[in-house]
Amino acid sequence: MRIVHAASEVLPYMKTGGLADVTAALTKSLASFGHDVSLFMPGYRDVLDRADFEKAKLSVVIEVELGKEFLQCEIYELKIGLRQTLYVVRRDEFFDRRCAYGTPQRDYDDNDRRYIYFCKAVVKAMHVLSIKADIFHCHDWQTGLAPLFLRCEEQKRETSLAGKTFFTIHNLAFQGLFPSDSFRFTNLPEEFNSIDGLEFFEQISMIKGGIVFADKIMTVSPNYAKEILTSEFSCGLGGALEARSEDLVGITNGIDVELWDPAIDPALPANYDVDNMVGKRKCRSALLKEFGLPNDTAKPVYGMVCRLTEQKGIPYLIDELKFFVENDCRLVVLGLGQLEYQKTLQRWAKAHPENIAVRFQLDEPLSHLIEAGSDFFLMPSTFEPCGLNQMYSQVYGTIPLGSKVGGIVDTMIDLVENPDEGTGIGFEHTLKGFGEGLKMSLELFADDERFKEVRRRGMVRSFSWSEVGREYEKLYLECV
Repeated sequence: MRIVHAASEVLPYMKTGGLADVTAALTKSLASFGHDVSLFMPGYRDVLDRADFEKAKLSVVIEVELGKEFLQCEIYELKIGLRQTLYVVRRDEFFDRRCAYGTPQRDYDDNDRRYIYFCKAVVKAMHVLSIKADIFHCHDWQTGLAPLFLRCEEQKRETSLAGKTFFTIHNLAFQGLFPSDSFRFTNLPEEFNSIDGLEFFEQISMIKGGIVFADKIMTVSPNYAKEILTSEFSCGLGGALEARSEDLVGITNGIDVELWDPAIDPALPANYDVDNMVGKRKCRSALLKEFGLPNDTAKPVYGMVCRLTEQKGIPYLIDELKFFVENDCRLVVLGLGQLEYQKTLQRWAKAHPENIAVRFQLDEPLSHLIEAGSDFFLMPSTFEPCGLNQMYSQVYGTIPLGSKVGGIVDTMIDLVENPDEGTGIGFEHTLKGFGEGLKMSLELFADDERFKEVRRRGMVRSFSWSEVGREYEKLYLECV
């Protein structure tokens, strides 16, 4: 098959969250099965600065209509693997920025123009470069209008660009909502700016475009596919999703075992596996030293790597910071997010430097060390479409504490519900539930034999993308 993906992030070129991991691993997996895979992404500054981008060749310069303007962009082509091609949409006015969507404080004011333009540019490039796809697969709100633009382009050109279009919802909470006036940048007939189209409470919703107009709707776990059909998790899009429920499929993400394997991970000061855990103890010591925390083996180390937002349960964490002080535990937090949360975490870290340490940055190697050096990994999310860290944690011998939501339910075996096979501590997504989960972790850590057994169970589990990729391949083949 010829498969084309479009996404705003892909590892290692741009990453703000799990989307980048997924697009990179999924496309690599599909290519390994013998399919020809192309991937379109914006030309951010981080992409242009990469050494391997010097090998990219300028394929074509195209002109894209955006409202009343016709704006040129360059399409660069870069081979990133066997049967894998990365196409970079370069228009510096829109994409030559260090941050993809905005600062931690606010989104860029022109995100509507930027990503409507990106969607149009991808489709126009496919036409000009004669890329005929069996599957055209788009990811999250930034590409939500691409399936519709593709069908409009086909109708206009009286040609075929793709057999079937797929749209994956990685996080329904981020919808690409813009003022109704932004619709003019689409150059679509007014009929599409309606309740049956892009209109959403007198705004336009780019994610709704993908939901309404793609042939198949995907989510990143089966449980999340069920959740978003409920009022609690539908984010106001329940009607649109219910109308497409027969075309809604959830496939749980995997992890890239070439990047996330403690036995070979180059980011770690010492490697280890389930049969030799000496390296994990060294990683624990290195983590505590890196963050300036006492190297005490009597109490557990808790790690957390995430966006510092309400979704990730940061308010729950803040309300329970006293737990780590009162029980003389160690807490390490890495991430960026809302300033109010950062300030509160920083105050606690300064007041209790022997218990709490924080870093407000994106640091991929350090996130690996936190996974390896922690005893427990915290995920008190209010919702979690899939989540990757609970899978990384299990493989790295770090027991996850996760809310019983979304993909965490699909990938972590709850010790409470299944004590003989459990690999993590599940709890209700409430403050009370999180507090109970923390207490259980202390009890588990105190029982050394049981703690090691739970850790071992997680390490022998498989979350390989090769298995997940086969599920996608099967679904693609059923649709073409």
